[in-house]
Amino acid sequence: MKGSRSSDKRPGVSGKRSTEVLVLNTGYEREIKGGNLRIPVPSVIRLRYYIKPIFREAYPTKRNIFIRDRFRCQYCGSTKDLTVDHIIPKVRGGKDTWTNLVCACKKCNNQKGNRTPEEAGMRLLSKPRKPSYLELMILSRREIPEEWKGFLYFSF
Repeated sequence: MKGSRSSDKRPGVSGKRSTEVLVLNTGYEREIKGGNLRIPVPSVIRLRYYIKPIFREAYPTKRNIFIRDRFRCQYCGSTKDLTVDHIIPKVRGGKDTWTNLVCACKKCNNQKGNRTPEEAGMRLLSKPRKPSYLELMILSRREIPEEWKGFLYFSF
């Protein structure tokens, strides 16, 4: 890819740590507009100096559970009538944690009821885990642009 260089001072960062970037593609798909100003925005920007980002905690909300499980029932694989299911039911002390919540269709959720998957004779398609905040941000896009894939530290 052909690139162009541009410099921009980042507030609170001085000297060598200023944001000098290498624009990795010249295909500008978006613009930032304001008043008489139009700024083309590239889809990939590589920083010349690493500036450690501040990542937030990823919380197990209904939306985030759906994103992590890619909008699929973790018992049958369906994508219709989705809910969130507690693997260990709340009435048995199950908590609202990443490892206890999964995406489930209403049919599977009703079939499982207040039992564990083992007691109901059901198997999970994947073991629930806590994703990173960055992983959730990327997964929430649903489709990863091809030009981003070489810069991600995990694969899809």
